[in-house]
Amino acid sequence: MEELIKRCIEICGGEEFVFSDGDIGSNILLIGEAPGENEIIQKKPFVGKAGKNLDEFIQILGVKRGDVYITNSVKFRPYKISPKTGKRINRSPSILEIRSFRALVQDELALVDPSIIVTLGNTPLKQLLDEKSQIGDIHGKILKVNIGEKEYDLFPLYHPASVIYRRELKQVYIEDLQKLKKYICENGIV
Repeated sequence: MEELIKRCIEICGGEEFVFSDGDIGSNILLIGEAPGENEIIQKKPFVGKAGKNLDEFIQILGVKRGDVYITNSVKFRPYKISPKTGKRINRSPSILEIRSFRALVQDELALVDPSIIVTLGNTPLKQLLDEKSQIGDIHGKILKVNIGEKEYDLFPLYHPASVIYRRELKQVYIEDLQKLKKYICENGIV
């Protein structure tokens, strides 16, 4: 893990970063987009509003947050300056930022070696599958994917923040979580 963190520091080029949280020996790996302001402050992924939703969703799965491994596709906070306030506001990572962390994330996945990878939103799909992947096309389905030298089961979910901004997705999200719960129970993952 130390070697991965050293590489992360180099890629981040002086930007503050958040690496991961949870059980490195977990069978379930959750991968999100990138840290936001609260995550940078607390040095932990998914601690803001989206983190509260993620905690609820983890409970639906019947597991504890500490029993899963949580990371992000991009380890520093992508931001832009608000024209109204002049303050930093979150933005989605660029394709170049996603690419810059691809090898590091693949090595992180190999280290954890989960039974299932759960992607949260478009960014991890673009990093792990194809840069044109869209969550709306493949959410809620088990995919077999080759990452590095290994085949993994991958389950795409909408990002937990999506239900904050698009309330109509909450029911879809719950249904997808029920599918995921069934899969992990039937396959002895939890």
